[in-house]
Amino acid sequence: MPQAARLSAPLRTAQRARIEAALVSVALFGANSLSYLLNMVAARALAPDVYGALGSLLAVIVVGAVPAMGMQTVAALHVAGAPAGAPDATVAAERQLVRTGLGGAAVVGVLATAATPLLGALLHLPSGWPVVWLGLALAPLTLLGVFHGVLQGHRRFAVLALLVGVEGVAKVGGALTGLLAFRSTAATLAGMAAGCALAALVGWLVCGRRRPQRSPVALAGKVLHASQAILGLVLLVNLDIVLARHNLSGAQAGDYAIGVIITKIAYWLPQAVAVIVLPRFVDEQHRRRAVPVALAVIALLDAWVVLPTLLYGPAIIRLIGGPGYGTHVTAAWLFALLGSLLALVQLLLYSRIASADRWSATAVWAAVVAEILLVTLWLDGSVTAVASAALTSVALLVLAGLLIEYRSARRPIRTP
Repeated sequence: MPQAARLSAPLRTAQRARIEAALVSVALFGANSLSYLLNMVAARALAPDVYGALGSLLAVIVVGAVPAMGMQTVAALHVAGAPAGAPDATVAAERQLVRTGLGGAAVVGVLATAATPLLGALLHLPSGWPVVWLGLALAPLTLLGVFHGVLQGHRRFAVLALLVGVEGVAKVGGALTGLLAFRSTAATLAGMAAGCALAALVGWLVCGRRRPQRSPVALAGKVLHASQAILGLVLLVNLDIVLARHNLSGAQAGDYAIGVIITKIAYWLPQAVAVIVLPRFVDEQHRRRAVPVALAVIALLDAWVVLPTLLYGPAIIRLIGGPGYGTHVTAAWLFALLGSLLALVQLLLYSRIASADRWSATAVWAAVVAEILLVTLWLDGSVTAVASAALTSVALLVLAGLLIEYRSARRPIRTP
């Protein structure tokens, strides 16, 4: 009986991991679906010029959420690295993170508000209030990243999935309330700010209502490093559509935008893998074992996106965009493969952040520059050319990341 129990333990662990990955995947998919719903409703409820302003500000929020992603990454590693069996140390780590999160939220909110004149002029906004509300939404969103990371570091993935769902419903629900009640950009973002504040409060409650405690300066430095690395990744994920819009004709850019939807599907499909394995990266020995397995799982999951586009690419493009799209897309699989490689880049980047490697972030920014140069100087004549430029840049980045991981794995493990 004891032997049978020992044999069944790995099976129970594997089953639990699959259930947790499924819960996180469903929560992330639901949150992203709600964001698309907000765009669809806004496009129908607002005049085109008003929707254009709102759409541009929602794009700014994607970039403005990078500090929250940095907070989550560092918080997960900080909590996972707390000494086992030392509850006081764990509580202290969580309280330090709350302090760091509050400071980061204040900085993000102030910077966003200070940018009101600049963004107002750049986006041709009739009032500065939408930018003010945007800053008030980004501040609690940054703090919320800490609570996501705490749950992730403790491997409380079911509760994390619940919090992601609460965030999606509160943020988009608040935005829709403001949108439908007042039909304005400012009201929409005010509702979103209220929803983000509510989600942050829920995150604080489920994470134990920790009071802030003075945190070391090094912790803020880790958040800054992680944020700038993730910012490079966010730019890389969204750069090709901007370059396509600038360099291609209107019809070609429209087809490219449909292809980008396939890229985003392939990128977001395996997101739960990175969420589940990140806490294991805090231990170097575990990281070396987990990275190859996680990369293989991501590739396997995205094969379900790449293969259909390879076989039925034109039909999939028309299914997504309608019969008027697809004329200029000759290789839909390029977009699926691009999204799959970006998912691999994210996993490799998290591994390097966990190992305190400063050079991998430089590699991400180098890939951003390489993609800009390739499209600007050479591959700018068609949808396939721009997609090939993006794919080349990201593929080289994946190869660089794999080489860095290989060289790291060959070094002796440092002992304290």
